[in-house]
Amino acid sequence: MATLFLIVGLPGAGKTERAKELAVEHAALRLTPDAWMRPLFGDPQPPGKRDVLEGRLIWLAFEALRLGTDVVLDFGLWGRDERSSLRWLAHSAGASCHVIYLPVDRATQVERIQQREMRTPDATFVMTEADVDTSRAQFEEPDAAELSEEEIPGPPPGWSDWAAWAAQRWPTSARDGT
Repeated sequence: MATLFLIVGLPGAGKTERAKELAVEHAALRLTPDAWMRPLFGDPQPPGKRDVLEGRLIWLAFEALRLGTDVVLDFGLWGRDERSSLRWLAHSAGASCHVIYLPVDRATQVERIQQREMRTPDATFVMTEADVDTSRAQFEEPDAAELSEEEIPGPPPGWSDWAAWAAQRWPTSARDGT
């Protein structure tokens, strides 16, 4: 059975390094939107492009899972609904799913972001301390049920299932049956 690894955390938490380790350990396909943004769009954060790109990467991830290939999604996945939908989709594709959460305190986060911006300015996007605070306020930390892979909650009110929710969240994820 293939496994979907969901890498969860804020910028500067060490997500990409952990994703690389998991990809090697499990001979998994690693999908990281940050690695695609600048080559495709000439900008690390072009308006309106990230959700579309993530949707296509999710579609690719589920094609790989159906073929029996493990996948690591290095997206950050700040929202509980995002994680629940991907967990549900993984199970519906016959795969298992593991949520890997990398917490980071604010001081460490700011330091790592500053170091990354100095070390690889062309491979990252600028984040101010105000951006850090905004991201921390928006982030929904995974709870024990998510981390222990217990039952997946139902979709938010108004949604028939998680597939419909995911198709709205990531506009290009629902093509070809995903």
